[in-house]
Amino acid sequence: MHKRARQAVTMAMAGTTLVAGAATAAHASVIPQAPSSTPLTRTAPAASPAASPAASPGTTRPIPTDLAGLGAAFNAALRTAYAEMKKAASMPSGVSTATSFWDAETASGKPMRYRTVASPYWPLGTKVRITYKGKSAIGVVEDFGPAEWAVAQHDIPAIVDLSEKMMADLTGVASNTVHVRFQVLKWGKGGVYRHSGTGYHLAMGRR
Repeated sequence: MHKRARQAVTMAMAGTTLVAGAATAAHASVIPQAPSSTPLTRTAPAASPAASPAASPGTTRPIPTDLAGLGAAFNAALRTAYAEMKKAASMPSGVSTATSFWDAETASGKPMRYRTVASPYWPLGTKVRITYKGKSAIGVVEDFGPAEWAVAQHDIPAIVDLSEKMMADLTGVASNTVHVRFQVLKWGKGGVYRHSGTGYHLAMGRR
């Protein structure tokens, strides 16, 4: 075959090969790819603190499920409070004349101190609250007195004798005689000076 004819045939065959290759590539580009085995995940954007409200008006808080236990605890607290109120109401209280004293020794054997009070009717160790014009102090019966004549000479029986330090704290004067309100808080277990006399019923809360 002539040289130029052979070149033409060769060029024609190369062109055919190129066209076929292009067609194959184009066909392959439109074939759908198989889905990936790795699942796609979306990351939600972080909410801005200003954009998210603190609480919705309609949001309700979870209700405790142990309502029976809460009810039992509440009832127990009520019973305890009622018992304490009943006990306090049964303790002697009222208005008395209070005098003051200071001795080196007390009937209890304890040294004289601020909280020492004396009474002819309350047992040693009795705890009592004394109130004068809205100011209060708590004393402990650690001595006996006043004497019968001293109790009886006042318009209201003087059933309690305060330490001079307590009297000065309550009234501003160490040696004083004033009307006070008393309330027995707890009975002592010590001895009693007298079981009768002027002001005994007042001291015991009896009328």
